[in-house]
This record gives sequence, structure tokens and C-alpha cells, in this order.
Amino acid sequence: MSHEHVSYLELLARGAASEAYDRPVLLARASGAGPEALAELEEAKQLALRVRAELEGRRRREAELSALFATAHDLAGLRDLDAVLRAIVQRARSLLGTEVAYLSLNDPAAGDTYMRVTEGSVSARFQQVRLGMGEGLGGLVAQTARPYVTEDYFQDPRFQHTRTIDAAVRDEGLVAILGVPLSLGSQVIGVLFAADRRARVFEREQVALLGSFAAHAAVAIDTANLLAETRSALAELERANDIIREHSAVIERASEVHDRLSELVLHGGGVHDVADAVSEVLGGTVEFTEAGAGSARRAGGHALREGDDWVAAVSAGGETLGALVLHGQPELDPVDQRTLERAALVTSLLLLARRSAGEAEQRVRGELLDDLLDAPDRDRRLLRERAARLRTDSEAPHVVLAARIDRAADAAVADSDAGGRESADRQRLWSAASHLAATRHGLASARDGGTVLLLPLGPGESAADLARQTARDLGGTLREPVTVGASAPVRTLLDRPDQVAVAYEEARRCLDALVLLHRKGQGAAAEDLGFLGLLLADGRDIDGFVGRTIGQVVDYDRRRGTDLVRTLDAYFASGMSPARTKDELHVHVNTVAQRLERVARLLGPDWQSPARALEIQLALRLHAMSAAVAR
Repeated sequence: MSHEHVSYLELLARGAASEAYDRPVLLARASGAGPEALAELEEAKQLALRVRAELEGRRRREAELSALFATAHDLAGLRDLDAVLRAIVQRARSLLGTEVAYLSLNDPAAGDTYMRVTEGSVSARFQQVRLGMGEGLGGLVAQTARPYVTEDYFQDPRFQHTRTIDAAVRDEGLVAILGVPLSLGSQVIGVLFAADRRARVFEREQVALLGSFAAHAAVAIDTANLLAETRSALAELERANDIIREHSAVIERASEVHDRLSELVLHGGGVHDVADAVSEVLGGTVEFTEAGAGSARRAGGHALREGDDWVAAVSAGGETLGALVLHGQPELDPVDQRTLERAALVTSLLLLARRSAGEAEQRVRGELLDDLLDAPDRDRRLLRERAARLRTDSEAPHVVLAARIDRAADAAVADSDAGGRESADRQRLWSAASHLAATRHGLASARDGGTVLLLPLGPGESAADLARQTARDLGGTLREPVTVGASAPVRTLLDRPDQVAVAYEEARRCLDALVLLHRKGQGAAAEDLGFLGLLLADGRDIDGFVGRTIGQVVDYDRRRGTDLVRTLDAYFASGMSPARTKDELHVHVNTVAQRLERVARLLGPDWQSPARALEIQLALRLHAMSAAVAR
């Protein structure tokens, strides 16, 4: 083998550039080789170049096959479509040796095509360009579903140039562009491009290679779409299963609450038991309220959403009794809404049943009190049994109270209207008083244009305390003033039933006195009315009156050995003159002043007001009379 042939083998071994193969021929010509030797070298050079081209082609095909294999591997483990498309575009740019590669996709909804992935691009305008269908080189590829190549984009008249596309291509500086279709069956979904910023010719093998990458890209897009559709179908199926499970749970809840409500009705449950049962089943908090059912009432029995709450009216016979309010469940299934409505219906039935029972009990209580007032000579054993059934303690001290709503005369109201209003007032007062009597284990009855109550005294409670509390309770319930007069305590009801009627007359006199004293809306017993109460009271409790009026002064004299009572008597006898009082008592005027100062501390600063002074003088006279009788 000649030295020149060895040179060509070395060039092939190290992969030298094609220009290096001219060197052995030039050296032989320079050394004076003959024509025959030069011809042989030229033949060896051509053979080496063919071998070199074959090896280069094999290396290129090996790289292409490796890239296609890697792309197929990416598709097999497809997780992120964008990442796969970027890899395809990067490999296409690298193997074709172009400066730029990019991929566009069609947008059927917008009727155009948009840039999806770019590699090697530097122009923001180019990266964001959108093309109308049929415009530019990409439009030609999409229309014909065939590859197209141009060596000089701006000089090529085969496709439609537009200002937008040309401006974007010019901004990127592209000259030679190759585009191949992305096809799924007969449908073109986009175009894969390879481009250079200089004129160049794309060989047939390069066009085929880019087509292979385009096929992979189309498969990737189709796979991703199928995955997305599968995921969507699975999500829809899961949502359907959730709906089925939720609906089944709702049906189970409805069945459970139906059983619970039926059991409550059969076992005499109350309104709050219904609310608790529905709260547990619906997973929120249900409460019964007597107010706030206006909008729910207008809904015709359906539950309505108010803010984050649901409200179902509790009504019967056109009368709204209240509402069930569900908190904590702003979104409520229609079946659960009907459950809340059913609970409201059950609540109305329970309320009506309770009202009927309550009205029956009120009538029985009223009948017993009427018998005590009108027929006290009835069999005491029967009276005691009736009182026991009503849980009235006949052995405890009770107070008789007379209550009345006193309205000012209204000349603008017709007589018939005034009479109807008074009748309604009496009915409302009787209803409120009956409820109060039932809660305190007492009795109540409508009588003499008002209501009479017989209530037990609580521990440490006086008749006056009970009268004031009753006036507040009834006035608060009716939202208007109610005047209440009380009798002295009746110690035992059934030993002397006739004393109930006597106590009622005393309570009525006290009530009339409060009205005459312009104290409507208040409650009082005889002990609250001073000497007027002494006159009104049936028992004429003189000692009680004296004790309440000047008892502190009498006690002070008894404990300290002072003479305040005699000083008071002399002070009033002297026309409330300290100077004449000191002459009467034969003491210094300062002594009188000091004693009167002590009296003021004991009786209060208003002891010399006309009303108090009158009561004190009467108490002094009664005290003197009692002392004289005792001697």
C-alpha cells in the first residue's frame, strides 16, 4: 500500500473535513509525480470521499434514529405534553442544524393558528404571533397537508404574505424555512418548522426527518388529548359516583329523620327535641324561634335561604307560630330542604297539641279558682284533690292579685271598636295570666273586666314583691302597662276557702287605688299605700302600718333611751316650728335640731313632705293609742 493511500485512511479515521482530502494530491504534484501516479491518487481521493460520505450518512442516520428512539421513549412515558413538544423541537433543530425550530397548532375555536413551542427564537413578537388559516408558509402546509420549503421567504410568491406574518418573520430575521404538517389521519392540526437566518437548501432526507418528528409530535398531542379526555371521563364518573353516594346518604338521612320525628310525636317530645334531632341528622344547628319567619311564611311552606341560614316557617291554619332556622349549612340538598320543611310541619303539630292541652289546663285552673271565689262551701276534699292534680300546694301561703289593662279613653274610636278592643285586651290578659299561673303552680281566671290570679309566695317574698313582679311579667308579655293590686297573704287555701273571696275584694280595692293615684302599670299591695292601704286592707293591720312608717324611730328610742318619738309629736303639734318645739320640750333649740337630724337619717330626707308628714302624724297617733291601750 502506498504512502498516499495510508494518508487517506488516516483522514477517514480521524473524520477530517472534505478539504483535507486534496492535500495528498497537491503534495504529489509538488514533488513532480507523473500523470499516472496523479490519476491513481485522484481515484483514491474520490474513493475516500465516497467512504467518508457513507460514514457521515451512517452517523447522521444513527443520530436521527437515536433521536427518534428517544422521542418515542418520551412519548411512552408522557407526563407533560409541553416538555415532550419542547424535546421534539430541540432535537429537530439540532439534527437539521438550523438556527430556529418551532411548532404551531391550529385553534378551531378562534379560526387561526398560534405558536406553541419555539427553540432558538429571540423575537417576542415572533413567539406570540397568531396566523389566520391559509396565511404564510404554514397556511400553505395546512391547506395542502404537504411539506413546503422556501430558500428565501420574502422572495417566494407561492403563499400568501400578510403584514403581520412578514413583520414577525423579519423581526426574527428568518430567510430559509421548512414546514411539515402535523397530521392526525386526514386532519392537519398544526405545522413543525425548521428555519435559518440565511439562504440554504433543505435536502430530501432533512425534509423526511422533520416529517418523522412531526409524526411524533402529532402522536404526542393525540395521546395527551386522549389522556385528558380519559381523565375528564374518570373525573365525571367520580363526580357521578359522589352524587350517587351523596344522594343515597341524603335519602338515608331523610329516612332517619322521619323515624326520629315519628318517635318524638308518639312519645310526647317537644319542639326542642325536634330541633335537636334535625340538627344531628342535617349536620348543622337547628333552633326554633318565634320571630323572623316572615319571608318563610310568604314562601308557602317551603324552606328559604337567608344569608348562610335556611328558614322554614312553622304555621297552622294561616297563623305563624314561629320558624325552624338551620345554621351552618349554606348549601342544602333539595331532599334535606324537604326534611327541614317536614320538621317544621311536625313542630307545628306539637305546638298545636301543646296549645290545646294548655288551654284545657287553663280552663280547669280557672274553674277551680272560680269555685274558690263563688262557691267556697263546696266539698273541701274534692277541692284539695283538684288542686293536687294541678300541682297547686294548698298548704302554702298564697296571694290573690287583681290585674287589668287600663286604657285612656279614645274619642276617635267608635263605641263598637272600643268594645271589641277591650274584649281582645281581656282575652290577651287572661292568656298571659294563665300562662304565668301555670308556670308558678297557681290559678287564674277572667273576672270583672280583668283577670284574677292566685299565686304562691316564694321564700322571702312579700305580697308587694309579688304584685310588682306580676305587673312586670304581664306588661312585658303584652308589651303594654298592666296594673296589679295584691291582697295580704292567705295562709292556707282550703281550711277557710271563703277567705279567697275576701282577699280578692281587697286586691280589687288596691287595684282601684293605684288607678286613682295615677300609678297605672304598677303593682302594689296595701302595705305599699301607706294609711290609704290601711283603710283598704281587710285586716286593718295597724301595728304593721305603724312599724312601716315610724318603726325605726320607735326602735331607736327603745335601744338608746332617747326621746325622738316625743320630739316628733311636739314638732308636728308646734306647726313644725323648731323654736316652739324647744319651748314645748324645755330643751335648747340645738337639741331639737340634732334630734330632727337623727329622725331624717332614720326616716329618709323626704320625711317632711306633705304625704310623708301626714302618714307619720297618723302613725304617731296610732302608736300613742296602742301604748295607752297596752297600759
